[in-house]
Amino acid sequence: MVQLIVGEKGKGKTKELLDKVNKEVKEANGTFVYLDKSRKHMYELNNKVRLIDMSEYDIQNSSEFLGFISGVVSQDNDLEKMFLDSFLKISKAEDDELGEVLERLDTMGKKYEVSFIVSLSKNEEDLPESAKSMVLISL
Repeated sequence: MVQLIVGEKGKGKTKELLDKVNKEVKEANGTFVYLDKSRKHMYELNNKVRLIDMSEYDIQNSSEFLGFISGVVSQDNDLEKMFLDSFLKISKAEDDELGEVLERLDTMGKKYEVSFIVSLSKNEEDLPESAKSMVLISL
C-alpha cells in the first residue's frame, strides 16, 4: 500500500511524515525504515527507525531507485513500513513516470506486506489520476 502526503514545497510535509513515523513506531510489530535526501532529520526520528541517507547511493533513475527499494525489502523480513521523504528527489522519477513508479511501489507493498508513506512536492490536482486515490494528506 502507498499513502501520499502531498503539497507544495514548504507546506510541512516532512513534519507530518516525521510525526507519523514517530507516533506509529511506538505500536510497531515490525521494523520501520525512513529514506531521506540527507541525514538532516536524524535526531528527530525515534531511535527504532532506520534512517537511510539516499545521497550516499548513486541512484541515477527511477528504475535504479525501485531496485534499491526491492533490495531493502528483500533484506528485512520484518519490514512493516517505509517512509520516503523528498520522494521526487530520492526516486529520480520524472513527471511522466511518477504514476508508474507509485503503482510499482504499491504492487511491491501488497506483495511483501509493506506500507509506503511518501512525501511528494506536488499539489493533489497535479498528480497522475492513478495516484489521486493514494492521497492521505493534502497540504
